Amino acid sequence: MTPEEIKHFCAENGIRFVDVKFVDLFGLWQHLTRPIHELNDWTDYDRSPWRRGFGFDGSSIRGFQKIEESDMLLVPDPDTAIIDPHIQAPTLSVICDVEDPVTRERYSRDPRHIATKAEQYVKDLGVGDTVYIGPELEFFVFDEVRFRSDQHSSFYAIDSDEGIWNTDAPARLNGGHNLGYRLRYKEGYFPVSPHDTQTDLRNEMVEIMEACGIQVELHHHEVATAGQGEIDMRFDTLRKMADKAMLYKYIVKNVAKQHGKVATFMPKPIYQDNGSGMHTHLSIWRNGENLFWDEAGYAMTSKICRAYIAGLIKHGRALMALCAPTTNSYKRLVPGYEAPVNLVYSARNRSAACRIPLVSPDPRQKRVEFRPPDATANPYLAFSAILMAGLDGIENELDPGPPLDRTNLFDLSPEELSNVPTVGKSLEDSLKALEDDHEFLLKGGVFTQDVLETWIDWKYQNEVDPVRMRPHPHEFHLYFDA
Repeated sequence: MTPEEIKHFCAENGIRFVDVKFVDLFGLWQHLTRPIHELNDWTDYDRSPWRRGFGFDGSSIRGFQKIEESDMLLVPDPDTAIIDPHIQAPTLSVICDVEDPVTRERYSRDPRHIATKAEQYVKDLGVGDTVYIGPELEFFVFDEVRFRSDQHSSFYAIDSDEGIWNTDAPARLNGGHNLGYRLRYKEGYFPVSPHDTQTDLRNEMVEIMEACGIQVELHHHEVATAGQGEIDMRFDTLRKMADKAMLYKYIVKNVAKQHGKVATFMPKPIYQDNGSGMHTHLSIWRNGENLFWDEAGYAMTSKICRAYIAGLIKHGRALMALCAPTTNSYKRLVPGYEAPVNLVYSARNRSAACRIPLVSPDPRQKRVEFRPPDATANPYLAFSAILMAGLDGIENELDPGPPLDRTNLFDLSPEELSNVPTVGKSLEDSLKALEDDHEFLLKGGVFTQDVLETWIDWKYQNEVDPVRMRPHPHEFHLYFDA
């Protein structure tokens, strides 16, 4: 919306507050709220807060400024304005860009700025003019979660009335009767009610998403027991889709909370059942034509598409530091749970990291699905990094080699697997890979060295080392009687 349109929109909808949101380096939304009367001077837009921005303390935001250079600005993007669906008073929600208050330049560590530069780099290279992204965010909705971690104790416990472990539990729902309809481990894909207990909940999430401008294609229960679900959005351009991914997570979490439940995008909350990923579909277009389609190519892919795949394979280990960026991500990335650990490509095969869907012969639907990412990733950074890896393959005309079209890549013999590259087995592996392989991200100034150094240092200090140094609860089971 234009500023004038926003003015009329606020008047027509009785808007009382403006909530300005921005994303920190590691992918969490932050916000501040102003009464609408503070923003009602529209006579001089250049002098209004909409152009001048809102000041905030950048040193209090993860991965942003040092305390001696803490002043930063939030500059709203009017195109993102919606009515916030989860604030009681009528509130206009708008996503902001981050700027330096002295130079008025975009902030290098603002993830939205990185996504903007990635989209521009495609044009600067002359490869295409539009990048479409379609992520599949998976999540769990539990009835309860409890956890603690301190110097002398550590535990977690999750519960879901839908979980298979509750077949013998005292009845809590259904009028005091345990009806026994519960999904067994790894059998949760597409069941109807009464096994799928969350259709109405997901319907409500979808309706709110669509009211906020997110076009939804479908939703369904996912493979795991205990309330794993997926809602698929219609693809969009890179930065817009990252905006939508943030809004998607906001809506899912808040709808669950309103129903006395809790949603999580944690990749692997349940042992020995499927985890939650964020399979990411991407295609590059020019002048309205999909550059990834070629009727005569393997699985109807073009040479450009296969070079793009080669870039993903070449840089796949480094990409995981941004696309599977938590220690828990590597509890999901293990063979046997539809987890795409092998850096190979294939048509249809979901055990390959790079999959070429064959759902339609329509040239507009030809795309590459990169399957290792999960939704703990910052979508602006993950989508940009995936694009940059593929562009490196296109720019250098890389060849991905022959596809690996075995029925299940996890059934390969040890001799065959020894020749197949894989993602790292831990966050530390992936961070080391990023340290060794990141030049492709710096092209065109899309990522900057300070962003990558800050990311790597933070992950080591705040995630890798604290998890590595703590006794694990299962170690007591294994070793306490030593």
